[in-house]
Amino acid sequence: MSKKIYVGNLPFTASDDEIRAMFGEYGTVESVSLITDRDTGRPRGFGFVEMSSGASEAIQALNAKDMDGRSLTVNEARPRS
Repeated sequence: MSKKIYVGNLPFTASDDEIRAMFGEYGTVESVSLITDRDTGRPRGFGFVEMSSGASEAIQALNAKDMDGRSLTVNEARPRS
């Protein structure tokens, strides 16, 4: 079963490939979804990563990690309410 991970405080220059590679060091990445503004198409600075393995290790290792001068927020995604 895969686990969905929230990734916040991303630099606006971050790409799907960069995030996939970063999380891929800890397990199998199923998908990466970086959220963009509906009106402007610009990045919003957060996204979601779905992993089938290694999610817990990735969360522990990457939470508060520096990426281009920004401290990432990484935790298990909560379901929408």
